Amino acid sequence: MTGLPLIPGYGFKDPTQTRFHVPQQFDFKNGYPIPRLCTSGIGQKPLDVESVGYLKSPDFTRLNPTLMYGKVKRYRVPQFIPHFVRYDSKCLTFYAFFTQSVDNPMEQYRIRNVKIIYFLEDDTITVLEPPVQNSGFVQGKLIRRSKVPKNADGEFWHWKDFNIGMDIEFFGRVFHIVDCDKFTEEYLKSQGVEVNSPEQMPLDPYLRDRQISDRPPSTKTPRSKPRHFLENDGGVLRFYAAWDNRDSEFGDLRPFVICYYIADKTIEILEVHKKNDGYFPFPLLLKKTKLPKELKNFPAEFPAQPSEEVEDDDLKYYSPEDLIVGNTICILGRRFIIYDADNFTRQYYEKVLNITQPERMEVFEKPAEMPQRKIPPYTGFGTVEDSYQSCLSLRPRSPKKDVVRYILNAKKFLRYTAKLDWVHPEDEIRQFIFSYSLFDGTVGIHERALCNSGIVGGSFLKPMRIPKPGTDPNNPEYYSPSDFYIGAKIEVFSHKFIITGADLFVYNYMQDHQDKFPPTAIDNIRNWLASQGLLNENSQKNYAGRLPGESIQKQTGQDDM
Repeated sequence: MTGLPLIPGYGFKDPTQTRFHVPQQFDFKNGYPIPRLCTSGIGQKPLDVESVGYLKSPDFTRLNPTLMYGKVKRYRVPQFIPHFVRYDSKCLTFYAFFTQSVDNPMEQYRIRNVKIIYFLEDDTITVLEPPVQNSGFVQGKLIRRSKVPKNADGEFWHWKDFNIGMDIEFFGRVFHIVDCDKFTEEYLKSQGVEVNSPEQMPLDPYLRDRQISDRPPSTKTPRSKPRHFLENDGGVLRFYAAWDNRDSEFGDLRPFVICYYIADKTIEILEVHKKNDGYFPFPLLLKKTKLPKELKNFPAEFPAQPSEEVEDDDLKYYSPEDLIVGNTICILGRRFIIYDADNFTRQYYEKVLNITQPERMEVFEKPAEMPQRKIPPYTGFGTVEDSYQSCLSLRPRSPKKDVVRYILNAKKFLRYTAKLDWVHPEDEIRQFIFSYSLFDGTVGIHERALCNSGIVGGSFLKPMRIPKPGTDPNNPEYYSPSDFYIGAKIEVFSHKFIITGADLFVYNYMQDHQDKFPPTAIDNIRNWLASQGLLNENSQKNYAGRLPGESIQKQTGQDDM
């Protein structure tokens, strides 16, 4: 049947086929269409290319093309992109105009500029007219987005029909294209269209005549008050001044801010208050008003009507030319010296008035330096930190502790055995245990009880920070773990002790924190532990197998002390 011609009488229908729907071409995932591979035709009928009749099983024993021609090259199949996805949000913009007749003896027609936008996504066209102020026409969207018919045969305008210099007709109105944007020009050239040279947009005769009539004369006229107000509305010149009232009793040099409003040429004076300056917190010294230079000629209603203009040639008001840094001005009987201005004021004088404001003047005396607060000497009660806290407030608070150090070294102690550097023979047999707390740096001393010696053991010194002898009592230096080693002499409040031993935890801590101990102290503790038989192979293996920074919870040798 494949060779039969497609004419009536040569077609055969399958009577068993009852479904005639078209297979789905896209799958939708997360709202996006994804093309799918169709292996069946109308009514789920298999295509000819997929039918069994076209399958031929090759003889793999005799055919091996890779031995002769090499490995078959597989080329990447380009992804299918639908037309509406490829050209989504892409449009061609043409600039055109059309003429409209006007029944007016002064003009015959108007020229109206429009933008013709062609959407490549669905071949629709819209015509927009940019708004022109006081044009007298309803402007905006002239033709809504739709396909525009080209002729009576059912054809529509296509982008191939557009070019610069052409006249096109939309619904009986003729538009002349004079230019296009850069994207449109590049797209037409990429499709093989030769784009014509752009033309000049003609001017509307009425607008051209009105511009000529509204042109100001060559002679300069004084600027009107509304125009001056609108152009300078919001512009404020800010000056920093000082009122020198030191000649009067209890007078001083008081700072003020002078604000000159350019729009209405008024002046406002603000008071600058400081904490505990002794003056009532009035916000204004002078409200916004036009300020005359002389007090004799100002009107009786001044300053009740600051916004009204007083037509008096003899009455002169302060202007920006009078407000210069370094000048002294008289405001209502007070003499103000201007010593500085802000950046906007300086730029306004340079650009508009062509005046350069001087640099800032120093009119205020520098405040006397406050004496440095000295920490009083140590009172002798409590620790040095407790004494310092009593100087900060009437209700002393406890000194702040190092929380991070406390968390990292909680319940960790370095224990040493010691004896007295005795003077009396009865102190020779006394034995002590030093416990150095790693979380707060305190040292506690415990005395061992010896049988039949008459010595009652117990707490010899509660945990506290022990200062080194000879250091400043107001800033003492306390004993640290680096000061404890075998044979070291520790003086505790005129009692001298000699360190005679340490436990294995001390040696492990020294190994983990070698930057805090001198090498001689580490060798001293290791040699002593080895001589006492406490540093055996098991303890060394236990220590060698730990990770850096880990601590041994079981302290070997502590029970023997």
